[in-house]
Amino acid sequence: MTREPYYVQSLERGLAVIRAFDAEHRELTLSDVARQCGLTRAAARRFLLTLTDLGYVRSDGRLFSLTPRVLELGYAFLGGLTLPEVAEPHMERLVAEVRESCSLSVLDGADIVYVSRVPTSRIMRVAINVGTRFPAYATSMGRVLLAALPAAELDAYLERAKLEPLTDRTICAPEPLRAELRRVRADGHSIVDQELEEGLRAIAAPIRDRSGAAAGALNISVHAARATVDTIRERLLPPLLTAVAAIEADLRIAAPRRPGQP
Repeated sequence: MTREPYYVQSLERGLAVIRAFDAEHRELTLSDVARQCGLTRAAARRFLLTLTDLGYVRSDGRLFSLTPRVLELGYAFLGGLTLPEVAEPHMERLVAEVRESCSLSVLDGADIVYVSRVPTSRIMRVAINVGTRFPAYATSMGRVLLAALPAAELDAYLERAKLEPLTDRTICAPEPLRAELRRVRADGHSIVDQELEEGLRAIAAPIRDRSGAAAGALNISVHAARATVDTIRERLLPPLLTAVAAIEADLRIAAPRRPGQP
């Protein structure tokens, strides 16, 4: 294979040495590394000793293994990821598992704003795209985000929000909505049954950042003819919470630490 003039083969080989270690090969001998990377023992030894001097590899004299410092190599990339970029791979796996549409939104004033969506089919009259807005009070994602607000911010929201009946099921009075938000806060998720649109049911859970604040919400939406509320809770809630936990774990890696954070 012809290499471009700029190609640094020693860099390629050094990265290959790092990639030789994985979950099944946490410790390798010099011969193991040489064989897996197609290097001579002498070349493998030079790479391993250089990585040891740099703090990326440790050795007991016979076996070599990576140190936690290798995580630094990925932090520059992960630190620049946005919430949708972190969430989308998990959303795609979730949709493949449950075969229903999945969305990610954030709270913006009185509305939720869709920042990512993985659809399976169109189940609403209104097409949902990134940037679509819906009133927070009538949506599953909006309710988990409202439920996570500090008391003073929730009071301010309820004072200024224009609560209107979008269907005959919509909770659109302040006190019943406040009671529903208390339940959502206690349950850790929200199920909305045809309150935004007839025939649409959805379940959502908050995604919390490193500080514990709700950075966004993830939901699964289904046509009411395909799933009852009980079915949604039994079949969709566990995989939804699994996806949320995976996103939160990635966010803890991706989010830059602020001063004073552990």
